[in-house]
Amino acid sequence: MRAKFAAYLLCSALACPLMAQAEAPLSAIDWLNDPVPNPLTLSPDLVEPEVTQTALTPDISVTPLGEIQSDAVGLLPPKMTGLPLDLWQHSATDDLVDLIEAQSVKTLPAMQALFYTLMLAEAEAPGDSDQRNRLLTARLDALLDLGAVEAVQAILDRANPATPDLFARWFQATLLTGDEDRACLQLMQTPRLAPSYAARVFCTARSGDWSTAALILETGRALDLINTQELALLQHFLDPELFEGEPLPHPPVRPSSLVFRLREAVGEPMATAPLPRPFAVADLRGNTGWKAKIEAAERLAQTGALAENRLLGIYSERSPAASGGLWDRVDAVQKLDVALRTGDTDAVEVTLPKAFVAIKVARLEVPFAKLFAEPLSLIPLAGQAAEMTYRLALLSSEYETAAQIQGEDHPDMAFLTALARGAPQEIPAKTEVEKAIQDGFAQTTLPDIFAQDAADRRLGEIILRAMTLYQRAVEGETNQLATALATLRSVGLEDAARQSALQILLLDRGV
Repeated sequence: MRAKFAAYLLCSALACPLMAQAEAPLSAIDWLNDPVPNPLTLSPDLVEPEVTQTALTPDISVTPLGEIQSDAVGLLPPKMTGLPLDLWQHSATDDLVDLIEAQSVKTLPAMQALFYTLMLAEAEAPGDSDQRNRLLTARLDALLDLGAVEAVQAILDRANPATPDLFARWFQATLLTGDEDRACLQLMQTPRLAPSYAARVFCTARSGDWSTAALILETGRALDLINTQELALLQHFLDPELFEGEPLPHPPVRPSSLVFRLREAVGEPMATAPLPRPFAVADLRGNTGWKAKIEAAERLAQTGALAENRLLGIYSERSPAASGGLWDRVDAVQKLDVALRTGDTDAVEVTLPKAFVAIKVARLEVPFAKLFAEPLSLIPLAGQAAEMTYRLALLSSEYETAAQIQGEDHPDMAFLTALARGAPQEIPAKTEVEKAIQDGFAQTTLPDIFAQDAADRRLGEIILRAMTLYQRAVEGETNQLATALATLRSVGLEDAARQSALQILLLDRGV
């Protein structure tokens, strides 16, 4: 077989006709040559500092121009996040990276939302930022871990992924979204960015130059620069007829995005369910079955990486052809959606409990609340359906309005109602968690443990540390809850504090 492949390479070197044709690559990446939209300008009011009065050499901080801006790139400007531009500026990069890596928000919707806001925010880079772009890399990795592959790609579309570390993440994201031709075009223009030798082979083939791709592959094989898995897959990818019948290696437990796409390309796709969450994004493309698409959508919605409207759209693509488990959940949501659209009160009272229980099993209560809390509030319901409607309303973004309008109808949820209104101290606490919430809302100033951080203007660190305290509270350290909530409220994150407190009571996430 190697002899046949060597002959094939000889044919390639002699410019024999191409064995296959690939899709034409994109002709250009427009933003690569765009000028900076808002160049920095000096204010005419700036006054030059006085000349030093000593002969001592001053401490000088050197910052290479144009190299630190990647750490500042985001998708959400301050006017959308409400966060200041100096969110990260006064912190040490190492401290921020450690705090970002320590976050565990996969099961906590309110913390997920706050974490996304922080990771996607436009903000000045830390003072010690350098060309390694460690803060941006940590943010991208955190987003990838949550499955927010499209957000990672969007950030890197705005930043120039001109370093190997950033390009590797851009390449990974585009492979999963099916947009790899853009990354491949840049790799072909700048080969030093290639995350691996196998990536060079793949992108060369995607550009249509199959003969050169084959030569690069053979060179990589001879120099032992391509592992066994990649070699076999690339051989089948470049010439499926020549290697037809040759067995492929057993798929790895933790494949790279490239191996994942290559197995798909040679007709041996891997199921994404046992793979890390980012791979679920690949199942949202049109070449997967409906069941796999639903499972992927639910995995991503659980971490806030998929919008609830998109989840509902996937649920509604067709009628379930089976029953049990996932199909019962899809059927229940579809029937509730139809009942709400037709305004059938009786149908809503029958379908809501089934859908509510099914969604709770999947830990999708908050996306479900965002979808249905408002239309449910317009239907006159009673009994169990009315109680579920109120609980969903408290999990939605309109929790305060719901508490003002519906709260008096649910005296058994008086503490939740008072909390949603921002005054949990009005109702006697019955549990340790409720007492901790009251303590958090009773405190009106920043806890002392963050005094130095506040003095040094390290707002990003304060928020991340408060999120860590909240996670500890969810895991059982209830005494940390008051500090976490008080901190969020004192820095202006009242909405995040209330939703976090409501969710720790309404969702079964640990406490």
